[in-house]
Amino acid sequence: MSQNGQGARDARDPQGAGRPTVVVTGGAGHIGTYLRTVDGGLAAHGWQLHLVDATPADDLAPGERFTAVDLTTPEADACLEAAMAGADAVVHLAAIPSEDDFWAIRQANIDGTFRVFDAARRAGVRRLVFASSNHAVGFYPAGDPAPVGGPVRPDGYYGLSKAFGEALGSLYADKYGLEVVSLRIGACFGRPGDERGLAIWLSPGDAVRLVAAALSGPVDGHTVVYGISANTRAWWDLDAARALGYDPQDDSEVYADQAGPAAEPAGLVGGPFALEHHPA
Repeated sequence: MSQNGQGARDARDPQGAGRPTVVVTGGAGHIGTYLRTVDGGLAAHGWQLHLVDATPADDLAPGERFTAVDLTTPEADACLEAAMAGADAVVHLAAIPSEDDFWAIRQANIDGTFRVFDAARRAGVRRLVFASSNHAVGFYPAGDPAPVGGPVRPDGYYGLSKAFGEALGSLYADKYGLEVVSLRIGACFGRPGDERGLAIWLSPGDAVRLVAAALSGPVDGHTVVYGISANTRAWWDLDAARALGYDPQDDSEVYADQAGPAAEPAGLVGGPFALEHHPA
């Protein structure tokens, strides 16, 4: 491991001096790519990005840095702390992004999330934004408010890992003073694919706006917010997200004529994740 972490690389940007730095785990993933490229990404909101991922990111923009870290390995602890040294904030996206075997989920999503939170604590990072999921509350009835202050109801091992991350955020806010925002992301893709997606879609542009608000908005301890666009058919209100300064610009309704029927079982937030034997 080098001084800046294993495989550290950067694209120099003399104009970036003095801007706050955010470490983005999973920076080479699809949401991480949105945060780099859509509407200028987080850089357009004044941030310098330090990407952390097990997958190489070769297309670094000016001012971006990259450190290769596999969160499932013990070596990740020191690499993460080095990458976070001097950083102002962390966005934790890295995870297995769907249902899987419990032991795989535990290694990547539970142990890996702990490593990120604890490295942030050790490095003195002020704010951490955690990519949670609607699957942390997947057994709530679809269309009901599923309040952010209510009990979690995960719909599988993936949802369980996100509920763990939210609980860890609460612990690290109360015990160590971190400012933590957990984003219960709906479905963040270029466009919604079905009727369920029309309710829970988060557009790439709104993803950038949501994370930017979570990085800079007023936070007292641990805050949970829903991450969706201003959808006409939205299942959840955005009051908590708007309190951070989030101003969504997109509405899934423009894709309503192209959306297919929702996958079974209908009536639950988690959709197919709530099936007893959801395929990995």
